Amino acid sequence: MAEKSTVSVRIRGQEFRLLSGDDAESLQRVAGYLDETMRTVEERTGTIDSRDLALLTGLNLARELMRVREGGGAPMSSKRLTALTDIVEAELAAPLDPTA
Repeated sequence: MAEKSTVSVRIRGQEFRLLSGDDAESLQRVAGYLDETMRTVEERTGTIDSRDLALLTGLNLARELMRVREGGGAPMSSKRLTALTDIVEAELAAPLDPTA
């Protein structure tokens, strides 16, 4: 069993301390994905109540998970998924080129 450690993550401006066997970098990526998804849901719906926002975000993530699970075929390897996530995150973080 992996040794558990405490990792601090920030979601919606609030710090959470998590006890987990996962590595800190992985938890930071998960928290960042959750934070971005919550921001997107908030922008699309105008929801400001944190409980409603969390519920709507949970529904969106559950739908996304169900689509992946029901998609059939071999599941994507975690290394491949991590690599693709890193590429997307790098593109999202890059400044927009106004001449493009």
